[in-house]
This record gives sequence, C-alpha cells and structure tokens, in this order.
Amino acid sequence: MLTELFTSRTRINLFLKLFLNPGISCYLRELAREFNLTPNALKEELDNLSQAGYLGKEQRGQSIFYKANTNHPFFPEINSIVKKYYGIDKIIEQILNDLGKVEAIYALDDYAEGRDSGLIDVLIVGDVHMDKIQGLRPSLEKEIKRKIRVMVMSAQEFAESRDMLLKRPNWRIL
Repeated sequence: MLTELFTSRTRINLFLKLFLNPGISCYLRELAREFNLTPNALKEELDNLSQAGYLGKEQRGQSIFYKANTNHPFFPEINSIVKKYYGIDKIIEQILNDLGKVEAIYALDDYAEGRDSGLIDVLIVGDVHMDKIQGLRPSLEKEIKRKIRVMVMSAQEFAESRDMLLKRPNWRIL
C-alpha cells in the first residue's frame, strides 16, 4: 500500500516508526540497527526529511535524535495514513462505537515505540463490555492482519496501577 505512494522503503520505515507515535525520538544508530541498514545509508534519508521539515532534530550529548515534526502542515495526514496502515484507526473506531464508556486508550510496548511486531497491545480504561471486545477481536485481527491483545481496567484500577503500567513504552491514543 505505502510502496505505491513512497518509492523509498527507508522513507516508509521512518514514517511508520516516527509518525505512529510522534512522542518518540530515535538516534541514527538505533534506527540503522532496527531497519538493518548502515548508518550512512540512513543518514541521507534522515537529512532529506529533516531539511523538508518532516522531522525535527535535537542534539543530546554526542547523538542527534530525530522525531516527527508535529507542526508540519502534512503531519496530520501522514499520521493518519500510518494509523490506517497499522489498523489503529479501525481498533479505535470499534472501541468507541461498540464497547461502552471509554476514558482512555493506550497502545503499549512495540507499537508505542513504532515497531510493527504483528501484536498490538491495547489498554482500555473505562467501563467497557469485555465480552463484546472478545467478540469483535477475531474479525478485526483478520481485517488489519495483526493480533490484538487487550487489557481493560476501570478508572480506579488504572489510577492505582498507573505508575507501574506507564513505565512500559506507551502511547495515549485517546
């Protein structure tokens, strides 16, 4: 799907990594290891995206960290495309439409870090119908071609466990 829109596989990987969760930032060698590229091959693409304003750069010690520029005029559209690619938009839609009173939704672990492991860990805070979640999950997994693992907590349970839970990589979606 994205290969028709963007010709560079490296650019696609960068958009998927940095625009899924715009709160994360990564440095060159970390990204090179993750994408199985040499730092030199990746640096040119990072420089191009930075110069075009899609990525922000920040010097921390000896490393330069890159992150999505949320102020770029195209940020909302690229972020939306990435969410659609992963199926996050469909998960949110189903949760909000069918499951009860939702106060917050978090992606945890791999997806919070912008890694497509094939398993999406979702934490739902609120008063929701777990039986409906379990009923929706198989068809949604088939549609987005990824497994979904769901944890549901009441607002009180979440407040009591918040510090422990949010030590894990997380991204508040809603």
